[in-house]
Amino acid sequence: MAEQNIGPDDLPPGRGTAGTVRRPTARIPLAGGSRRTRTRTALVAAGLAVLGALSATPGSALSPPAEGPRPGHPARFVPGPCPETPEPIPGRCGFLEVPENRTRKKTRTIRTAVAIIPAASAKPAADPVVFMEGGPGGDAIGAIPFLIASQVNRDRDLIVMTQRGALHSQPNLACPEIDRFNATAVGLPYDAPSTGRGLVRAAKQCRDRLTAEGNDLSAYNTTENAADFADLRKALGIKKWNVYGYSYGTDLGLTYLRRHPQGIRTLAIDSVVPPQTVSLPWAWDSAQEGINAIFAACEAQPACESRYPDLSRTLTRQVRRLEANPLTLTVPPPGGGTPVKVVLDGGTLVNLLVTNGRLVPSVDVPAALYELAAGDPERLARAQAAGATPAIGEFAHGLTHSVACAEWAPGYSKRDVLEAGRRAFPGFPDSVLAHAPQLPFEHDLCRAWNVPDRTAVQRVATHSEVPALIITGTFDAKTGASWGPFAGRTLPRSTAVVVPGITHWVVPQEPCAASVLVSFLARPTAPDTRCVAGVAPKPFTIIP
Repeated sequence: MAEQNIGPDDLPPGRGTAGTVRRPTARIPLAGGSRRTRTRTALVAAGLAVLGALSATPGSALSPPAEGPRPGHPARFVPGPCPETPEPIPGRCGFLEVPENRTRKKTRTIRTAVAIIPAASAKPAADPVVFMEGGPGGDAIGAIPFLIASQVNRDRDLIVMTQRGALHSQPNLACPEIDRFNATAVGLPYDAPSTGRGLVRAAKQCRDRLTAEGNDLSAYNTTENAADFADLRKALGIKKWNVYGYSYGTDLGLTYLRRHPQGIRTLAIDSVVPPQTVSLPWAWDSAQEGINAIFAACEAQPACESRYPDLSRTLTRQVRRLEANPLTLTVPPPGGGTPVKVVLDGGTLVNLLVTNGRLVPSVDVPAALYELAAGDPERLARAQAAGATPAIGEFAHGLTHSVACAEWAPGYSKRDVLEAGRRAFPGFPDSVLAHAPQLPFEHDLCRAWNVPDRTAVQRVATHSEVPALIITGTFDAKTGASWGPFAGRTLPRSTAVVVPGITHWVVPQEPCAASVLVSFLARPTAPDTRCVAGVAPKPFTIIP
């Protein structure tokens, strides 16, 4: 929460959920986010969100989905060419055909793209790893280089499948209307009613188009996503496999384990979104935990504590000051190019911090706040300007809001969101606290999106004896670190590790976490976690 990010991790700056992050990389160009080359330590949107043979452009396909599942074949795997990506996929591909809505007798067939990456080992284990992307709505295919760099396929084949409605799937529930609005929103007040009306208008335009194209948005939910993975295992003839998911992929993974436990050898969840807890108010708890952890780490480093004392008070003062008197600046985006207009107000500042290093690296947060207090907003303004050039049509906002509006928003009022914000940050203005981080105006948007409430079947804890590995990072402001051990309370054979100084999607950022995952796959009940004790937050940036 995401791309809500909440779980979605790969969402545009300030307008996304918990998935989604853009990717922490190993200098590998890929089809994800803006498709720029990135460094391993850099986080880009998770988070929580890209072209080729299965869908050449967002929303297109070689052929329309077939009408109705084939008699006797409700799901099947069909080999096919791999999606075209800047870094060719080192494996074989195809797509899974499944019913769009399993609750209806007459429903069309949809397709999800599948890539199968062979193990690096000459003698791989028989049980592969299947990956569950964040978002909801993120680009699973774009995650392949990071998974390979993290050695997820060292000893086992790696299977990556797009979620229904995401990039490379048919249909693709991309919303260029929302992408274009987000590009202009960097120059608008974050929480102004007029901004909310613009976001809702863009969402309604997307919804109207998607439904006119014949898409049943009520079928794009976590229950159906989980059933797709259960069908994939059977279609590929796999007896047992290991599940690894991050951000919204942990919500999905836990749901999958609860509803389809057969054939699951292990479950690894990274940056955890517990399905029984995730909601709009929940996002404020995670934001508080992650931001406070950064401040505490600064206090623990003498040079940082001396240069930037009392960060919590500094943040509160700057949020209040900007909310009362927003700054309007014209700055070039981080990668250079034509300067763009940006507005920095209190809500913008908070959401820049919640993006988990994608726009403002954690090591720069204290410096950025003190520069702002001293009258220099350039670092933050340039970070905000990054949102002016989104990758149009690559993130499946249609899946994001179909999940968020059915599973996260219901049952909690706008007042509940405000009260959660007041508990987390009592000094912030109500105008900022009225909006869940990364999901502003979501209640209004959900009225326009109009999908059924699914909380009764989705907001349920997973109880299982399957061995589980739970990985969280202390600096994660999208999915707070404590939610990992919380999810582990009903997983008695789980091992929980909390990695200091790491933000959202831990494994690709920290070699120790990657080694713990590999160890867990080899020894599910006794993974080697000793390296975690040697991980410490990196030194913070000290400005003169």
